[in-house]
Amino acid sequence: MTALNPKSAATVQQDNHPYKVMAIYKFASLPDAETLKTPLAAFCCGREIKGTLILAPEGINGTVAGTPEAIDALADFLFVSGPFGARLLGAETKYSFADAAPFLRMKVRLKPEIVTLRAPEADPSKQVGTYVEPEDWNELIDRNDVVLVDTRNDYEVGLGTFQRALDPKTASFVEFKDYVAKNLDPVRDKKVAMFCTGGIRCEKASSYLLSQGFEEVFHLKGGILKYLEVTPKEASRFAGECFVFDERVSVGHGLELGDATLCRACRHPLTEADRQHKHFAEGLSCPYCIDDTAKHEAAAERQKQMDLAKKRGTAHLGDAVAEIAAKAKARKQALAEESRARNEDN
Repeated sequence: MTALNPKSAATVQQDNHPYKVMAIYKFASLPDAETLKTPLAAFCCGREIKGTLILAPEGINGTVAGTPEAIDALADFLFVSGPFGARLLGAETKYSFADAAPFLRMKVRLKPEIVTLRAPEADPSKQVGTYVEPEDWNELIDRNDVVLVDTRNDYEVGLGTFQRALDPKTASFVEFKDYVAKNLDPVRDKKVAMFCTGGIRCEKASSYLLSQGFEEVFHLKGGILKYLEVTPKEASRFAGECFVFDERVSVGHGLELGDATLCRACRHPLTEADRQHKHFAEGLSCPYCIDDTAKHEAAAERQKQMDLAKKRGTAHLGDAVAEIAAKAKARKQALAEESRARNEDN
């Protein structure tokens, strides 16, 4: 096989995990995105790769998982041998591993943008902020003259963020423009540093700030995930866990599986404290959706259909979701027990 993308993140060998997860994005000119959709979907489905890839005229974004061999073949298809030519070379690509399949099906979607901001003036292919390597991030954000902004949505920030970071409290990225207009000033805020999960949102956010007259804009290269991968825990400025958009829910330092789970009713990430809350009911409700009757009814109906399918001896999509969640939960419990055992030995 031809050599993979030279800028892909280095993969730590973890042979005990059967699934390899690939997160990728790049702002690149793909006016033929619609034509590219079918061969990309066929390639992934033919190798039982599952997840979601978004194609747009401005580039590619998504996360997929499969066997290590299948994901390596996909990397070659995207960067070298497939219909993309060399347009995706240099894409920000991260690899991690999982014990259970993180996704249930394969989707290749066409969208106007790979990350929705609805601001045509934000064009990372024309201008973007200064990339900061994870190794240099601590020094930058420790400075008193730097305004640090978390560009993720409120439910992501709730699981973990960098110390001193401002939380825009957005429900979606399109609200970021309003936050900037109301809270940031290019005359007052001379240096602005931003971060997000994998780096893609920050590229667009930094491009937007530059278009609004901000002169010194920085963003964390590779995002929180790259920072957690390469930064020793004892030197980290990141507190908590990083939300990821699959059934792993969250990861911590070294990209190890985190403790968070998902509410099956509203899909909000839950901490251990959330799961101990009086309004939490497994599979039915949580503190964040306790007043949303429609979500509770939908969750109850889903559970009913799963029970009926079980009685009939047939499969239900919810069974697969529940199985993945159960495996993730068991893995987290095992890790917690190992940690306690090590502490007792010490």
